[in-house]
Amino acid sequence: MKIAIASDHGGFELKNKIYKYLSDNNYTVEDFGTYNDESCDYPIYAKKVAKLVQEGNFERGILICGTGLGMQITANRFKKVRAVCVSDCYSAKMSRLHNNSNILTLGQRVIGFGLALDIVQTWLDTKFEGERHQKRIDMIDV
Repeated sequence: MKIAIASDHGGFELKNKIYKYLSDNNYTVEDFGTYNDESCDYPIYAKKVAKLVQEGNFERGILICGTGLGMQITANRFKKVRAVCVSDCYSAKMSRLHNNSNILTLGQRVIGFGLALDIVQTWLDTKFEGERHQKRIDMIDV
């Protein structure tokens, strides 16, 4: 599975921890910035990852900012992208089972590092159920 990851300055530290975790666990992950904690604009990074997922270059994306909300809003502007901002494992699981989410957004200022890694692993491990849920997903993109 190919995963694109990016953050703004508010999610820089968490992005680096998640990147290392994914790399250490043999995931194919590519970092699309930011590369320091200097103030920057989250839409730049959200758009990079959303476009890559939209075009099928990456199966999944992970975006991190202070709350995860700005990243989610920006990414969901792209057709075929289903970005979810979650702060618990149950929501991460359900977003995959029923919504086939393909971008996970997280807030560094909202959740701790340990919980963030648990959410990421749950999200990556959960398979889409399909069937009746696919019909609903098909209704999203018009």
